[in-house]
Amino acid sequence: MRKSDRRLTRSNRPDRRRTKGRNMTDERSFEAATSSYRAELLVHCYRMLGSATDAEDVLQEVYLRAWKAFHRFEGRSSVRTWMYRIATNTCLSALDGQSRRPLPTGLGTEAADPRIPVVADDERLWLQPLPDALLGDPSDAVVVRENVGLAMVAAMQDLPASQRAVLILRDVLAFHADETAGLLDMTVAGVNSALARARKTMGEHTRRDGRRADRLTEHEQSVFDEFCRAFADHDVDGVVGVLASDAVWEMPPFPGWYQGAAEIGELTENQCPAAAPGDLKMVPTVSNGLPAAGMYMRDGEVWRPFQLDVISIADGAVAHVAAFFGEDLFRLAGLPAVLT
Repeated sequence: MRKSDRRLTRSNRPDRRRTKGRNMTDERSFEAATSSYRAELLVHCYRMLGSATDAEDVLQEVYLRAWKAFHRFEGRSSVRTWMYRIATNTCLSALDGQSRRPLPTGLGTEAADPRIPVVADDERLWLQPLPDALLGDPSDAVVVRENVGLAMVAAMQDLPASQRAVLILRDVLAFHADETAGLLDMTVAGVNSALARARKTMGEHTRRDGRRADRLTEHEQSVFDEFCRAFADHDVDGVVGVLASDAVWEMPPFPGWYQGAAEIGELTENQCPAAAPGDLKMVPTVSNGLPAAGMYMRDGEVWRPFQLDVISIADGAVAHVAAFFGEDLFRLAGLPAVLT
């Protein structure tokens, strides 16, 4: 198994052999008490882990652990706080000894030359996007106010795991310092110190995501539509035309990143395997709250998943594209496994 494909063990339902004596009433009580937190806990795990697939797996482990301990829950805190304690510590265990998940722009390298053939680095663990389809009903107020922008999650990867946990619990979820200390078995002074260091590191990151998909202006929507049309028509000039002059393109697991509309056009012309109109099909979706598109490549008479493009549109142009590979991401986004 490639390191980049490493997954945690999935537990889909409580193991009844290890929960002898539990009954359907217990299950219904547990489900009623905890099910409403599933989407926000998935977001929390994603922020901590930087991987949608790992977050999905860890969340299963969180619910298994919570189920096994539910009969001991005494109500000294809210169920939500109790679940966040389990989720945070499960994520910290999963992160123990694991390297950070960057984007190519987070490697500290200069922009790459689009004329040099790309070579994948499959040994590194890369940041993944979080398809919005995983979060359920978009009208859920808790999920809507969660900021899971790709730039923020990428910046969090520069933090040690414990600082990441403190920053998320304090600044994103608004837990009090004493609550955070209790969740992480830290002192309040330790929490405040970790938070100050985390804020300093995050303050050094200046890139911001573009406008959310549900807030695009009419012009911004037309920019996104043109981006999709241009790729489907193999219109490189059309692609370049919607890019900002200093746009950035990155596509893990390829470690190079590219800056500038002309350079991205050259990359598309020379290294994209599409060669003619119709070789690609684009299916709009949403990921990390941003407009996105599933890009499908022709394979004989059908089109198969190729890459998931997450797009930041700012100041009326495409400012950043992160292209992610892997059929799992198409599944998580609720996109078809094949197009005909």
